[in-house]
Amino acid sequence: MDRFDAMQAFARVVEAGSFTKAAGTLHMSKTSVTQLVQQLEARLRVKLLNRTTRQVHVTADGAAYYERVLRVLADMDDAETSLSAASASPRGRLRVDVPSPLARLVLVPALPAFHARYPEIQLDMGVSDRMVDVIGDNVDCVVRGGELTDLSLMARKVADLRLGVYAAPGYLERAGTPAHPHELEDTHHRIVGFLWARTGKAFPYAMHRKGESIKVQGRHLFSFDDGNAYLAAGLAGLGVLWLPDYMARAHVVRGELLPLFKDWRLDTMPLYVAFAPNRHVSAKLRVFIDWIAGLMARHAH
Repeated sequence: MDRFDAMQAFARVVEAGSFTKAAGTLHMSKTSVTQLVQQLEARLRVKLLNRTTRQVHVTADGAAYYERVLRVLADMDDAETSLSAASASPRGRLRVDVPSPLARLVLVPALPAFHARYPEIQLDMGVSDRMVDVIGDNVDCVVRGGELTDLSLMARKVADLRLGVYAAPGYLERAGTPAHPHELEDTHHRIVGFLWARTGKAFPYAMHRKGESIKVQGRHLFSFDDGNAYLAAGLAGLGVLWLPDYMARAHVVRGELLPLFKDWRLDTMPLYVAFAPNRHVSAKLRVFIDWIAGLMARHAH
């Protein structure tokens, strides 16, 4: 038994809550992961996990051992990255999950430069606007817009995204151009709804002008839980959109979207990189977070 492999397998099973999920993240068979954990328990003469047909639960002894294993794995990673060659070139597999518009418009176009700078990092990028369980899905970090509701996560704010209100010319020709945000509540106007993953609902947007503050909910016939689909619906003339500047900019230049309520200000949307508090911030994760922050410094303004 390789003790390092066994400890790593045990840690992944605890984090994923499943031998099958842990095997997938380690690129191993479920049988191999099971055998490694069994061998570890035999060596320690302690039951680390309680197994049922559906779930795996860590025992009290297993929970204490898991905390020690995390420190050992972190120390080993530090030992490797402390070497001059490793410090200069972080390496290894990095699993991240990012919003679909951010990936399409900002991150993926910049990946050639990231790879040129960090050629030994293997980046596995999940692209979605869904809720991701950082521990259960075994990702190193997630990038998300809006205030974080999971206070158990560590997070670094990498941008404050400016928002604007936009509509396609075809929509405005049919419904008219609203002069005041309150008009979006009228029966002849429609918005495109965005379903936020943490609630499954659209929520009103706060708008401010010279001491006047209002919240606009609007009426919608179509709602989406994906940013790219949300934008496509607005471009198709299905309603009014609230968009970060980086999503709207090119379409405004091409005349595909027109900005509304230019004298009104919207609250900015924070953008965070979040990760588990017990997940070691490795060199590869640190450089990825710094890379995201540098990109957003250019795109958010």
